[in-house]
Amino acid sequence: MSDVAVVDYGMGNLRSVAKAIEHVAPRLRVEVTSDARQVARAARVVFPGQGAMPDCMREMEARGLRAAVLEAAAAKPFLGICIGLQMLFEASEEGDTPGLGLLPGRVRRFPSERMSDERGARLKVPHMGWNEVRQTVEHALWRGIPQGSRFYFVHSYFPVPGRRELSAGECVYGVPFTCAAARANVFAVQFHPEKSAEAGLRLLANFVEWQPAPQRTTRRAAASPAA
Repeated sequence: MSDVAVVDYGMGNLRSVAKAIEHVAPRLRVEVTSDARQVARAARVVFPGQGAMPDCMREMEARGLRAAVLEAAAAKPFLGICIGLQMLFEASEEGDTPGLGLLPGRVRRFPSERMSDERGARLKVPHMGWNEVRQTVEHALWRGIPQGSRFYFVHSYFPVPGRRELSAGECVYGVPFTCAAARANVFAVQFHPEKSAEAGLRLLANFVEWQPAPQRTTRRAAASPAA
């Protein structure tokens, strides 16, 4: 049995995620796997991914991983990364694709008519590069990470949670958007912690130590994040 299973459905450089986890937790056994049985036996599960939502959902289904991912997200510490965040929601505008439906809400594309910064300069899509994240809840995975820390993003779509309390972090790129979601034993981020230097490694270290409890998170005071 692995300590951490990184779910492999053929989309993205999953080895970089595994190596980052091994770096912060060298004593743990980390496995990149497409075997649903190994996902089921793992103590913790990381669900990353890159690419188009229709392709990711199709490949996950083809490998028979849907049930294992849903069971893991219901029962053990679970971290979604990038598309692994988007796939947790009900549906995406990208190809009008149904998601796993674990979290209420939809995934939307950055609106082209609003993609400009505070100086009026045009912003490119995909959103690619470093951006500040405002933590909107006090959560174990934010421990030791200063408010406004910068993380690395590569995406054209973002989730719009159906319930406000699901949002754990926000960012601004033309428009404000949810970049982290949390519920019970699930935490998921739009950015790539494995590419986000010290702040990203700290988040991964927090994840491998995380013991989810049923208590509710505490919301932080509202403030507008800076892009």
